[in-house]
Amino acid sequence: MELKTRPDPIRRPAPSAGVDPAREWPAHGWRLGWLAAICLAAVSALFITDARVWPVWAALGAGAFPALVALVFSGKGERTEALLLVLWAVGGASAAALTGGVSGAMAAWCLAPVAAASTMDQPKRLAEGAALALIGGCVAALTQLSGLAPAAPTGPLAFVLGFLALVTTGLGLAAGLLIGRRRQGVRDDRHALKIGWLETLLDGLPHLAIAVRGHEQVTTVRGSAPLGVSTEELMTRGLAAAAASADRQRLAAAIAQAHRDGAASLTFTPALGVERLVALDLQRVAPNQLVGVLRDVTVERDREIALDQARADAEALAAGRARFLANMSHELRTPLNAIMGFSDIMRARMFGPLSDRYAEYAELIHESGGHLLDLINDVLDMSKIEAERFELQRGVFDAREAVQAAMRLLRVQADTAGVQLRGVLPSGELEVDADRRALKQIVLNLVSNALKFTPRGGQVTVTVDGYDGVLEIVVADTGVGISPEDLERLGRPYEQAGGAEQRARGTGLGLSLVRAFAKLHGGEMAIESRLGAGTTVSVRLPVLLSQLSPAATPALETPAEEETPPPTSLGDNVIAFAPR
Repeated sequence: MELKTRPDPIRRPAPSAGVDPAREWPAHGWRLGWLAAICLAAVSALFITDARVWPVWAALGAGAFPALVALVFSGKGERTEALLLVLWAVGGASAAALTGGVSGAMAAWCLAPVAAASTMDQPKRLAEGAALALIGGCVAALTQLSGLAPAAPTGPLAFVLGFLALVTTGLGLAAGLLIGRRRQGVRDDRHALKIGWLETLLDGLPHLAIAVRGHEQVTTVRGSAPLGVSTEELMTRGLAAAAASADRQRLAAAIAQAHRDGAASLTFTPALGVERLVALDLQRVAPNQLVGVLRDVTVERDREIALDQARADAEALAAGRARFLANMSHELRTPLNAIMGFSDIMRARMFGPLSDRYAEYAELIHESGGHLLDLINDVLDMSKIEAERFELQRGVFDAREAVQAAMRLLRVQADTAGVQLRGVLPSGELEVDADRRALKQIVLNLVSNALKFTPRGGQVTVTVDGYDGVLEIVVADTGVGISPEDLERLGRPYEQAGGAEQRARGTGLGLSLVRAFAKLHGGEMAIESRLGAGTTVSVRLPVLLSQLSPAATPALETPAEEETPPPTSLGDNVIAFAPR
């Protein structure tokens, strides 16, 4: 589809490469008249004097040559026009010198460059022509004073030649005046057109543009006045009359600031519309002179109020939800603890033997209750964090103990999933000032997620290190990885990644709790993952107090149990759990 645009009436059209005939015809007419006058003078000279007066014919030829050249080469460019002016100067000065110098009959032709320049429609050429005319007159005068100039014609011949020089030069100046008047007329028309369009533009503004002199006097108003503002009041009573009485002091301060600093803005209630709001932007354009724009911002104010109210309602709703979940979690955890306690008694057969089926049921009840309790604890912790009611129970302890305890709890889950769980801990103590339960929960959530997304035969590695007061926990797996789309969402409450099977085995709170616990400690969590290449989650906490040398404390080892395979040979600082 081809789009057409209307020409801009304000923009000046670019000059064309060719010559404008309407602009050139006065100049061509003068040149032709110049040549015609020379021809008439030559004919008249034949009847007045004999052919032996060669300086007269040379002078007429010197005057005709520039006119002939100008007819052919005029309008060919600025350099050509400059050369033509030089040619006019040479021709005029030569004719004056050949007819007696500056006191001769054709001395007026020394002004030929001025007459030619006035017809070129370029004001800067007029100065060049005047300079060339002065030079030509000086040359003619020097020729006369030195005695090199021929004798000046006398009698009728002097009258004919003088009349020729005066008429041709005068016609040139008249043609230049005509061209200048026409050029000024075109300029005035273009200026009037610009003013008209500018007035149309200003009068059609959706806001009110004003000009202010001094501190209150409004000199000009253009555009549409906002509701509650009267242009008549502005022009008669000043800018302060636009504002309600309660805002006039603020308006006066804004005007003073604009004079002092160059710009100022404020919003105020208009005097004739107290239910509306008007914005004023002021800019200093000259000493003691300001321009400004008045616009109605009532709709924007109402929109901001509605957004603020919606935000407050959403925050209140979220806080209410968090309080409800926290209270509900407490109410659910109390009977759940009783269920788990009684099922634990049944599993231990404390009051007598049970059949194998009932014992299996008790085991399932206890296992399901434990899972449900973990979920409730996660929801309770997240609710407290969102409600800003979670408080860290800080203490000084060895971070390796909390990490090791968490890994022991997940050993059975790793064995069931067929995943090798490794822990790389330094042999020296990592003394931290942190919440022990939160640190343990960070490791539990990260390792549990890694086990969930790592296929059988894979590996999950937990690395703990300390440097520069920072405790770093890194959990890396060789699982399926996380897509870039899921990676952007992870870390927000109730957001999950993976397929339906993995989503059904969690609440989406694991990573959000890790991130929240890290922020509460002043740290951060970072996730790096690629589909098919596994995932690495790093948690950095500025809680490290000191890191002892390996010689100060023995290396950590896996507690020996009959059903647990021995640690792999990765060094004394490695705890490894291999699936059965």
